[in-house]
Amino acid sequence: MDRIRLGHGSGGKLMHQLIAEHLGPAFGIREFGDSAILDMNPKRLAFTTDSYVVSPLFFPGGNIGDLAVYGTVNDLSVAGASPLYLSTGFIIEEGFPVSDLKSIVSSMSNAAATAGVRIVTGDTKVVNKGKGDGIFINTSGIGIVFNGLDISSSRIRKGDKVLISGEIGNHGVAIIAERNGISFDPPVVSDTRPLNSLVRAMIEITKEIHFMRDPTRGGLATTLKEAAKESATCIRIKEGSLPIPQQVKGACDLLGFDPLYVANEGILLAIVASAAAEPLISVMRKHPYGTNAQIIGEVQDSPGGTVLLETAIGGTRMVDMLPGEQLPRIC
Repeated sequence: MDRIRLGHGSGGKLMHQLIAEHLGPAFGIREFGDSAILDMNPKRLAFTTDSYVVSPLFFPGGNIGDLAVYGTVNDLSVAGASPLYLSTGFIIEEGFPVSDLKSIVSSMSNAAATAGVRIVTGDTKVVNKGKGDGIFINTSGIGIVFNGLDISSSRIRKGDKVLISGEIGNHGVAIIAERNGISFDPPVVSDTRPLNSLVRAMIEITKEIHFMRDPTRGGLATTLKEAAKESATCIRIKEGSLPIPQQVKGACDLLGFDPLYVANEGILLAIVASAAAEPLISVMRKHPYGTNAQIIGEVQDSPGGTVLLETAIGGTRMVDMLPGEQLPRIC
């Protein structure tokens, strides 16, 4: 590899290779979750950062502004932390409409209020016309980890159940439709939203949540593969249990996509102790962001590092990470 390709930002194999071979060793980072957990005795802090380059900037259900806020809130939340403070950095192309900037900033302010966090610092840079693409946003966030909670792939065990909090594929299909002028009836709307209140409701009934992640780039398949690989276990899921909206299925059939690899922005994947699964599903379904929560599979010992999908027709297929770039500029 002598040049960066679009696939290096996909969330799949190429991105993992780039991080493992170049970025991780340079910074001495060995674990690659959504947030770093920092021991600041007596508290533990979660710290995360992300950059947003979505195209188009405005899409059904949101825009780059609320996407940036909620994305960072969710990365902290699935690390088992209560988000508190965010920073934001803008890289704006010369000639960008001020009216669009005002809309984006307003949506960020509203999103922060909805999530119960504060944007407390930031930075703005402007680049020459033609040297950017409208606007890019970076957000970083910090939160306090809930006492007694340890979210780590190392805690995944045989017999654990795999939970998903809602329908998959809505964000990716909403972006695809907006880019290509495709309409659906009813319309497909991005699931961009904050998950911290849902996570808090889950934690209030049990600490036996071993692993959580929000399956954004690379979709559910890539997140499952990450969990299986990091824990050296086999995760077996059932196709019939996956909550896939009919419009998403239709769009994927039309465009040749697999819903398992389509990006999401407002759902979480959790791997939990078997005894905690049903109580968690009950609580999640009472929350507005968890009404379609499902148990979609369980953890087995072998073959380690694999994800197996039991198909609706009775077969089994292996699920791997997204090999390249399915849809660039998705978040």
